[in-house]
Amino acid sequence: MSFVSIREVGPRDGLQNEDPVPADAKVRLLDALSATGVQRIEAVSFVHPKAIPQMADAAEVWQRAEKNPAVRYSALVPNTKGAERALAAGFTEIEVVVSASDTHNRRNVNRSTDESLDDIAVLIDLLHGAGAKAEVIISTSFGCPFEGDVDPARVAAIVDRVVADGADRVAFGDTTGMGTPRRVEEVVGWVRDRHPDLPLLLHFHNTRGTALANILTALRMGITEFDASVGGLGGCPYAPGATGNVATEEVVHMLHDMGYETGIDLKALLEAARLAQEIVGRELPSGVLKAGPRLPL
Repeated sequence: MSFVSIREVGPRDGLQNEDPVPADAKVRLLDALSATGVQRIEAVSFVHPKAIPQMADAAEVWQRAEKNPAVRYSALVPNTKGAERALAAGFTEIEVVVSASDTHNRRNVNRSTDESLDDIAVLIDLLHGAGAKAEVIISTSFGCPFEGDVDPARVAAIVDRVVADGADRVAFGDTTGMGTPRRVEEVVGWVRDRHPDLPLLLHFHNTRGTALANILTALRMGITEFDASVGGLGGCPYAPGATGNVATEEVVHMLHDMGYETGIDLKALLEAARLAQEIVGRELPSGVLKAGPRLPL
């Protein structure tokens, strides 16, 4: 039986796109997800509170959370200053984001893609010097809400640069759900040809209903690591129309029915999704949450 690794991103990517919720609620959700069997969780991000006020209490939330030793926790940072804060909080797995689209990168972090890549090179050295691992997430890998199509060759060139600078892992973000199976094949194909042994993770939004099809396509290409967000929480505050990430319970339900193993207890995950729905005070888009798994748990 093949194993597929899911990184739960609801506590960070999910909640940063909602109205700010209290630290107590964030800790409850993080702890509930830590008990589902998921092996990786993106817990918080260390960003300027004026840019993303939803994450202003990141250090407090992380300090109060019950750390499950079976879970690998990570934090997202936009720059070197954020990385320093994440290291001070005790994180050893840190993600930094850069956009393949220059326009989106300027909207997101107020600098060009090339400027971000220069900063990331310094950041990677900083993380490695502190004994931490660096994952580079390339946003708008499958299309940009401002520029439209993104050339897979541009994405591959960014991968070339960050690998040369020492990145431990690379992830591709489908920031506004523009990804389709064809685009997945093109981007992954370009990168696999150049870096066949590089660990890759894919992050899909379900804006246009293609997320599960994209995951299936990636699985057939040998990708076994994906992001997902409990209940389908998430989006992007700097990308118009960017609805939620693919729901973790939808991905797990599909994978388990296909014979894949994830280590995740779907029943516990659904309880966490109901908690997430209660915390944000609205119905979440997950089909499994609404209809139930319809298969034995």
